Amino acid sequence: MEGWRGILPAVLGLRAGAGEIADADSQARRVVTNSRNFSRKIAPILADLPFLRHIILTDGGEGGHDFASLLEGASDRFDIPKTQPEDLAILHFTSGTTGKPKGAMHVHAAIAAHKATARHALDLRPGDIYWCTADPGWVTGTSYGIIAPLAVGATLILDEAEFDAERWYANLEKHRVNVWYTAPTAIRMLIKAGDELPRRFDLSALRFIASVGEPLHPEAVIWGERVLGRPVHDNWWQTETGGIMIANTAAMTIKPGSMGRALPGIEAAIVRRGETGMEVVSDANAEGELALRPGWPSMFRGYLNEDERYRKCFADGWYLTGDMAKRDADGYFWFVGRADDVIKSSGHLIGPFEVESALLSHPAVAEAAAIGIPDPVAGEAVKAFVSLRPGHAPDDALLRELLALARKQLGPAVAPRQIAFAENLPRTRSGKIMRRLLKARELGLPEGDTSTLEASP
Repeated sequence: MEGWRGILPAVLGLRAGAGEIADADSQARRVVTNSRNFSRKIAPILADLPFLRHIILTDGGEGGHDFASLLEGASDRFDIPKTQPEDLAILHFTSGTTGKPKGAMHVHAAIAAHKATARHALDLRPGDIYWCTADPGWVTGTSYGIIAPLAVGATLILDEAEFDAERWYANLEKHRVNVWYTAPTAIRMLIKAGDELPRRFDLSALRFIASVGEPLHPEAVIWGERVLGRPVHDNWWQTETGGIMIANTAAMTIKPGSMGRALPGIEAAIVRRGETGMEVVSDANAEGELALRPGWPSMFRGYLNEDERYRKCFADGWYLTGDMAKRDADGYFWFVGRADDVIKSSGHLIGPFEVESALLSHPAVAEAAAIGIPDPVAGEAVKAFVSLRPGHAPDDALLRELLALARKQLGPAVAPRQIAFAENLPRTRSGKIMRRLLKARELGLPEGDTSTLEASP
């Protein structure tokens, strides 16, 4: 592996913490950053980065090479080194929702998948104005914020500032954005900002809206259609898959709450471990683990320094995603939850997603998360945490409403026994709710790795 240490980009989010950078174990020899991030995040841990040899600062400053000066002194001629499709190209670190971030290794051939899926799943066309709101340091921000639009021939825009609903709508209007790729967390924050705000802006250039990062609840899809005049198209993929695998495409009828169908060339199935190995579940709406047949160009080629962990991702010719899901009679996939998040109560397997979706259908609820807590009779009972939209008080009357709504929609076996109000839910910096952290805090257990936890506002 020594040959690529100095040139393989190791990608971490722009808001990654110093501890996360030190723990990444990329052994990178060069870092490109700005002076502010260097002083805050790199300088304090230089002693823990023995492989780091060169620091390049985009805005000059003390402690590293000035990027502009290096460019000015560089030759006008540069011969691009030859690479093969299977040469390692990039190292993406996972968001850490289930533990310490893992370094997923991807090859140059992945760009074939990025281009094809951007065209098919995002309806991205040459000449489009495109905005991917993901941090360029996360896998979505790199693969679909930079690589895919450049491969297609679209113009991309970036906004480095923190989220602000009014500025986001202004971006869409000012730049005449045609395709907008964002995340469920951002959509929930836009919903929280109210329905009147987007009506002040001209969004007529906007043709296609897509979402990724965690499951998109039905209410968000319906809100897009009602308020923006366009549905939000959910899709599914992972750092490990490197590209979109399942999607609601422009040509499909959307079923709100569904991940969509497998893209052309992708074989996806629901599987369970049987006596003789992995068995495909053919019954419609039966739950199991989502699995994919390996072989697509953007599939990861390993975890950095974790060969055994990589091998455990595969069984009987399938890549096992770790996501529990089901597939309906029309071939649409529905997310149930991460295998570690599924709640086992009185013989029922309860996915957090369906509980959260029911609670989010109440107009007072902005965000929701469900976990399992010990129950002496059922084994586990469902407890939900909700944060509210402005103008709603976390009182007993609302609590009774939410409990009744969940019981009506889900039935007594699935509905939460307890609901707690929370001002904010813990999320990774890429926007995913950390249910394992909620559970650890609820049960007084060790919190584990929290290096990717979003800083409190």
